[in-house]
Amino acid sequence: MIKITLPDGSVREYQSGITALEIAKSISEGLARKVLAASVNNEVWDATRAITSDASLKLLTWDDTDGKSTFWHSSAHLMAEAVEDKFPGAKFWVGPAIDNGLQKGFYYDIDLGDRKLTEEDLGELEKKMSELSKQNNAYQRTERSKAEAIAYFSEKGDEYKLDLLQNLQDGTITFYTQGAFTDLCRGPHIPSTAPIKAIKLMSIAGAYWKGDEKNKQLTRIYGVTFPAQKELDEYLTLLEEAKKRDHRKLGKELGIFTMDDNVGPGLVLWMPNGTVIIEELEKLAKETEREAGYKRVVTPHIAKESMYITSGHLPYYADSMFPPMEMDGEKYYLKSMNCPHHHKIFDAEQKSYKDLPYRLAEYGTCYRYEQSGELFGLMRVRCLHMNDAHIYCSKEQFAQEFKAVNDMYQKYFKIFGIDKYVMRLSLHDPEKLGQKYVNEPELWLETEALVRNVLIETGVPFVEVKGEGAFYGPKIDVQIWSAIGREFTLATNQVDFAQSRSFKLSFTNQHNEPEIPLIIHRAPLGTHERFIGFLLEHYAGKFPVWLAPLQVKVLPISDKFMDYAKKVERTLFAAGIRVEVDDRNEKIGKKIRDTELARVPYMLVVGEKDMNEGKVSVRRQGKGDIGMQELDVFMAGILEEIKERREEGNME
Repeated sequence: MIKITLPDGSVREYQSGITALEIAKSISEGLARKVLAASVNNEVWDATRAITSDASLKLLTWDDTDGKSTFWHSSAHLMAEAVEDKFPGAKFWVGPAIDNGLQKGFYYDIDLGDRKLTEEDLGELEKKMSELSKQNNAYQRTERSKAEAIAYFSEKGDEYKLDLLQNLQDGTITFYTQGAFTDLCRGPHIPSTAPIKAIKLMSIAGAYWKGDEKNKQLTRIYGVTFPAQKELDEYLTLLEEAKKRDHRKLGKELGIFTMDDNVGPGLVLWMPNGTVIIEELEKLAKETEREAGYKRVVTPHIAKESMYITSGHLPYYADSMFPPMEMDGEKYYLKSMNCPHHHKIFDAEQKSYKDLPYRLAEYGTCYRYEQSGELFGLMRVRCLHMNDAHIYCSKEQFAQEFKAVNDMYQKYFKIFGIDKYVMRLSLHDPEKLGQKYVNEPELWLETEALVRNVLIETGVPFVEVKGEGAFYGPKIDVQIWSAIGREFTLATNQVDFAQSRSFKLSFTNQHNEPEIPLIIHRAPLGTHERFIGFLLEHYAGKFPVWLAPLQVKVLPISDKFMDYAKKVERTLFAAGIRVEVDDRNEKIGKKIRDTELARVPYMLVVGEKDMNEGKVSVRRQGKGDIGMQELDVFMAGILEEIKERREEGNME
């Protein structure tokens, strides 16, 4: 008998050789119908694979990330079977599951010889996949020796699988078969093809073998599948909505930002409308940080090589920095992060325990050499403006300071209507100490425990991820979801135990002894670039009034009322409201439609009655006519809305 430990801690005994699927059936037939795979001792297995020794077990369903991944990888094999049926002799490279934001499902890279796939082919392949899935064929795992595997693919003349086999060890090679299709694969797979009910092949692309442009270009087919047609329909609707909310499209339409080849890739030019948003975000951050006791600083855009060697950024981070400039026999680098500059400011004056916590904040401009293939709109750029700050504190102050930073995040979440978020606690990998991470094993464990305890005590939702910490300490990546469910990395909150030592930072403690401070790196609003990209999608360009580049548009019904419209404009402008008059010689209907498309929160339509009574007819973005108001009443209302930074009513 073997002992199986379930997630709730209960232990059950079974005969050796039982499968996860059989265990699921022993619990509930309904549960067994949902099982797609299993986590056995934290390794994802086929639910039909025999378990022969004591193990921890988690049954994976569609609700689990690994369950979805297994489902989509199995769908890739089902698609390959359909391709092989339609195009005999096709050769297959790799077919992984993908789950990257809104891009979900799978792809397969295929050598079709001289054949070119068409959209019509995709439709036929979908039908074939549906036909094959209904056959309820099992995904069968078999172990092969390396010699057997080489013989099998040599007979097929498959150079792609033979290439993969070169790096595989004998005794680790597995094949999977479903129906008429067999492939080299480490798995895992779902029990059978039957759960794959809703199928959509999304697109065709070219992909060089191994990603090398010197190699042959293969055909890549992207697809997505779901257990039910309703889920597929919802996903496709979401994709259509995402296209409308694409920050690159909205950024151009609304005059937020532009890029130019003569300026350079990844270098954003903020237009007047975008600059308004930047200034409002900075105003929010400065107010919040002032209340929290931060001191503002400004630092240069360049620094000598020696400082980045001291900080450790050059040894660990050189690939992400621009090449150096030579001046006066010294090398200078564009600033890729604000940290070292802030450390120098801390060290410029002697500190005692009475000065701590010492909080420095800056909206600093940084430069990072992102690879050209990774650049993406505002999300991956080479020049970024970061809502950065560093907190220098004693170990005793750490928990309170770290909690205060998390509280600041949650304040911002409320302001921007961010309902779903999670903190990713990124830890070090002990096997990479001295390579990817500072070689201080005890300090790693100590600071990771400090962060973990704060997250647990404050009840913040978090997950732990091994091997993604900063080189100088553990960090939290703040993951947020937009109004349509797309996941973004907003910012980081990092603990640094290394750079205090590197820069020889210290303060005098209560015993008149030097002590090394802990450093918290934090950037709750991330960068202008990434955060505004997120907000464009989150609000679909319909910014809350306080953040909108143009808050009010005054629309005179005809030129007869232009003087009154200009008077309304001057009154609102004097009160600090961003306002313009539409003085075009157009009909009022077109003016209203154009202002709606420009996503201006408020329209004030003015005609004869408005002019005679000193009033304005108010229209609200997305809500239409909300009636005639005294100008003073409208002005008081919008100023209150701006002051309170309300965001309700704009996310439609």
